[in-house]
Amino acid sequence: MMWASLAIHRKQERDKAIKIAFSLFLAFLITTEQVLTKGFLYTADHKIKAIKHHTFKGLPSHILLALDDLGLRSFTATCLLITAVLIGYRFKSWRPVNLALLSLLLLNGVVGLSKLIFGRTKPRLQMDLLHEGGLSYPSGHAANALLTWGMLAYLIYRYTITGKKFRHLLYAGIALVTTIVCIVSLIRDTHWFSDLLGGVFLGGAILVFLVALDRGWVSERQPA
Repeated sequence: MMWASLAIHRKQERDKAIKIAFSLFLAFLITTEQVLTKGFLYTADHKIKAIKHHTFKGLPSHILLALDDLGLRSFTATCLLITAVLIGYRFKSWRPVNLALLSLLLLNGVVGLSKLIFGRTKPRLQMDLLHEGGLSYPSGHAANALLTWGMLAYLIYRYTITGKKFRHLLYAGIALVTTIVCIVSLIRDTHWFSDLLGGVFLGGAILVFLVALDRGWVSERQPA
């Protein structure tokens, strides 16, 4: 009876995650449409770009760069893989490592391919052109911050500390890190606003899709 109830609960979680992932991907498509057709998000990009940016030097510049590195793939991937290996060793399971590797593979494949397809130039170049070999849209830093730190938090929650309060704390932490990365990117003039929005939606869609996969396939070594 307990296992039947657990199976129903996991199916409900999987179905809910699939719906959320689809909604986030739809939001990414809408953002992309705005960029391609120069809609209201495109207008917002250039209004934000027109705001005078203060040039930071010395210690403030180093602090901004350090905060920006929270979305750096090499740093976040290292943190995620170390955590996944430790959890996998503790539970004698490859699933945490497989989820971590799959998230990094999808991040590099989907986001990287999207960048090549759209070829949008960065705002620092003082031009906004598509299909010109740029790598601005969607933002890899934004997608990476949400997807990689989100997967790390999910693994910690699923395998170690549970409870609503801890889950909400993790949600807040992921939101804070992602927001910081996006704000710093705007301050440093490395991405258009819609780049960051598209990166968040795409990274979020991949993250929730992976959660749906994890909830859909039961493992005997995974906590109930």
